[in-house]
Amino acid sequence: QVQLVESGGGLVQPGGSLRLSCVASGNISGRYAMGWYRQAPGKQREYVAAISGDITNYAASVKGRFAISGDNANAAVYLQMNSLKPEDTAVYYCHLYSDSAYWGQGTQVTVSS
Repeated sequence: QVQLVESGGGLVQPGGSLRLSCVASGNISGRYAMGWYRQAPGKQREYVAAISGDITNYAASVKGRFAISGDNANAAVYLQMNSLKPEDTAVYYCHLYSDSAYWGQGTQVTVSS
C-alpha cells in the first residue's frame, strides 16, 4: 500500500508565498510521477502541476508563479507557491501516478486579505 502525506498549507495574504510538501511511503513502483491537484469550494478538482524525473508540467493558471520539485529517491514532492491570489484558495492534494493512482488527504490553502 502507498500512503501520501501533505503538509505546509495555511492562511496567507494575496501576493504571499507558501511551500507545500508531500512524502510518499509504501510499495511504490520503480516508475512513477508525482503531482498536485486542487479543489476549490464548489469547483471540480483540477490539475496544478506534476514532475517525473527532471520533467515538470504546470497548469496555465499557475505557470510562472508555482514551482514543483521532487526527491525521487525519497518519493517526495514539493510545491513552491508564489504571488498567491485569492483564486488559488483550495484544498491541495498530492498525487502519485504509478501502476495505480494514490492521493493524499489534502492540505488547505487560503489566500485572503
